[in-house]
Parts: sequence; structure tokens; C-alpha cells
Amino acid sequence: MAATSMAAALAANLPAPQAAPTPSAPTYEAIPASMAKVIDIEAEIPITSVQLDAMAVSKIIKHAKEAPGSSAHGLLLGLDLDGTLEVSNSFPLPHHSNDEDEKSAKGVARFQGAMLRSLKEVQADDSVIGFYQGMTLGSFFNQTLVETQAIHQEKLRHGGIVIVHDISQTARGNASFRAFRLTRPFLDAYKKSNFSTTSLIDRRLTFSTILEEVPLKIRTNALVSSFLGTLSETSVPPAAQTNPALASSSAAIPPSYSGLNLGTANTPRNLELIVEALDNYKTEEGNLAYLQRQIAREKAKADSYVAKRKEENASRVAAGLAPLPEEDVSRLFKIPPEPSRLESMLLLGRIDAFGKSLEETASTGLAKMYAAKTNAGN
Repeated sequence: MAATSMAAALAANLPAPQAAPTPSAPTYEAIPASMAKVIDIEAEIPITSVQLDAMAVSKIIKHAKEAPGSSAHGLLLGLDLDGTLEVSNSFPLPHHSNDEDEKSAKGVARFQGAMLRSLKEVQADDSVIGFYQGMTLGSFFNQTLVETQAIHQEKLRHGGIVIVHDISQTARGNASFRAFRLTRPFLDAYKKSNFSTTSLIDRRLTFSTILEEVPLKIRTNALVSSFLGTLSETSVPPAAQTNPALASSSAAIPPSYSGLNLGTANTPRNLELIVEALDNYKTEEGNLAYLQRQIAREKAKADSYVAKRKEENASRVAAGLAPLPEEDVSRLFKIPPEPSRLESMLLLGRIDAFGKSLEETASTGLAKMYAAKTNAGN
């Protein structure tokens, strides 16, 4: 009672709160008609293309080259403008060998938050519009990519996109960048966690309809072009600056032997990955077949129990006795749910990607071998 009375006394001695003045209603200026399509406040204009800045391209290539294997991944920053998602910057995320480690996930989240705050302090783009992922030999179908993109499409403006970068193509001198997002039918099935056979048939889902590709173009500027020009220029030795003859000889274009390269260095690794993916698919199909047999056995037991109960009730009714009450079959027999076929779809997509990469590499090498054989005969 003493504590309550003291609190009441203190509250009574406090000054009475003054009524806050009623704020005036805010006034907004109408967006000019000429800018209505550009300033998309409500995100009503759908994204039809992706524009990747050359600086972001160089950062992604550098990260993919330094990261072990195809573990390079990071966030994309930018904005959407008149139906075009403009990627102006990117930064890598730390990679941990154990993705299930909770401490590692928290560390990545802290790093991401610190980077975004730092970018905001220097007034740089800090709006996350997607992420990028490194891959090898054209294969990027995996659970992590699908889960991350599903989260982005639910929380980000316009759903965000994922840009995949093929490291093996870059090693051959071809910078490969492709932009994707999840299709609406797949996203509906993912939200309901329903990848049963019936769901896949109803939504017409296959490995080729998991993702839809968005047209991508790379935008460069004068500064990046000048930087790339300095990299391609031949450096002149100090001795050649005083001797014009040496300067003219050093400026000559060195001979290129790239035409002699058959481009089949990745073929053994490609074949190994195809065999590994086929083994994984066979194992997954075996697990699915075992679960299907188990479901069929439990359903047969339940059906047999229901038929036996009906016969028993019919005989009791014929004898003038009351029928036995019907019992819930699902409580007596634990019928497991139909297994998900998502992993099988992803493995098929991986096999298809490895097969296309092998076809491209082998066809190019075969054409060069026939050309070399023809020239050798002449």
C-alpha cells in the first residue's frame, strides 16, 4: 500500500499532459503526366528487362574468380525505372562451408546489414533488388537458389531477380550473365509446399518451367571503357622510349594461338558431373519409389479394414444387432503424405544444363578437329 500511494502521489504531482496540436493534413503535388510512367510509386509497371552496370559486372567476375568453386554469391543493388531493373552496384557475401550453421547465418545477416548501412552513409544505392550466384558449366539448379529467390520475390519490390554467372564460360573468354525469376505457378506450389504428382500435373510444372528468363543487357560508361582500354594496351619498356626501332617492334601484336585450342579442357569434368547428377537422380527416384510403396501398403491396410468393418456391420444388421460405430481410419493407420518431387525436378534441370554445356563444347572441338585435319592434309 505504501508503494502504491507513493506512485499515486508522484503521478499527482506531475504536470497535466497538454493536448497536442492537431497536425494539418499533408498536401501532395500531383506527378506530371510526362513522368507518370517513370516514377512508379505503387510498383504497377512490370519488369520487362534488366540492365547490368559494367562496374557490377567487373565486381561479380572478380568475386567469382577468387571464390572457391562456384560458391560466389552476393547482393544486387539498384532501382527499377520504367519497367527496367537497373543494377548499379553489388557486393559479395561471405561463404561458409556449413550452410546449416546458425552462427554462420547470423554472421552473414550482420555483415549484410553493416554493408547496407555503410552504403547509405556515403549516399550510394542501398536498395536490394536481387542477388547473384556463380555457377559452372551452365548448372545452377539447387535448393538454396530457389529458397532465396522465393523469399526475395515475396518481400522485395517487383520480386527481385537472380543473376547467374557462368565461371567456365568466363575462363574461355565469354562473359556469361543471365537473369531469372521464379514463375508464378512454381511460386504458388512452393508457398503451399505441394510438389506432389497431382500438383505438378495441374500446374504443368517441369524443370524448364521453374524459372523464367528476363532479358539482360550490360551498360558501360566512358570511365569503365577507358579502364578496359588501358588493360588492353601493350606497355612500352623504358629502353624502347629512347630507341624508335625497339618501340616499333614492341608495339607489334603478339601472335595468337587461341585458334589451336580445341576448347575441350572442361569435357572430362563435364562428363564427371553428368554421371554424378545421374547417380543422384537415380538415388532420389529410388527413395521416391520406396515411399510410394509404403503409402500403397498403408492404403491397402486401411481399405481392407474398412471393407472388413462393412462386412461385419452387414452381418450384425442381418442378425438384428446394432452396427459397430465407424472409426477414423486416419487415426488407426498412419498414411504418410506423398513425397515432394522438387529435388527430382532440380536434378533433371542440372542434368539438362550439363548436357547442353557438353554439346556446345564437344561440337566446337569437333569442328576444330575436322578443320585441323583438313589443313594438315593440304
